[in-house]
Amino acid sequence: MKDKITPIIHSVTPLPISSLEKINKLVTYSFLKKGEPITKVGQTNNLEYFLIKGICKSFLYTPEGEDITISFFMSGSVLSPNTTRSLEGKSILNISTLTDVEIATIDADKLERLMIEDLEIRHFANTVLRKELITKVQKEIGLASLKGKDRLERLRKQFPNIENLVPHTDIASYLGITTISLSRLRTQS
Repeated sequence: MKDKITPIIHSVTPLPISSLEKINKLVTYSFLKKGEPITKVGQTNNLEYFLIKGICKSFLYTPEGEDITISFFMSGSVLSPNTTRSLEGKSILNISTLTDVEIATIDADKLERLMIEDLEIRHFANTVLRKELITKVQKEIGLASLKGKDRLERLRKQFPNIENLVPHTDIASYLGITTISLSRLRTQS
């Protein structure tokens, strides 16, 4: 199958062809339908994911069974790295498709071995981790310090047109507001 992850990798940091070739030897492509799980809390999962096309979300359930959206992932992105979504080899996050998706996967252990031998690949992986951390911290700060309207504006900048692509219940959950509040904020904008 044609190399579809190079543009995603280059959106994080450019890699030399020799490093890209090493990564591409490990890639497997697959298609998932809307609503299919990618990871589930408590299940073993040792893969790294590149979202070629489609939209996914990471989420958790409250003790009451309410779905709380943690992150959105759009076409051309890297999903949360295995090290940030796993503990003792088990997933601590659910990730599910919100649309039909095309995804590329790499065994996390094999990628880690490449990181040891190839400084460019290590730099790429560390950059992915840094971006993940920055995104999480910015969201946390926004939830603590911004009004709902400002959080919605930030979401719109980060994910243009998202309101037309995913359920508003997921958006409201991500923003930490009710769907009624989201509806009000949308009519005010």
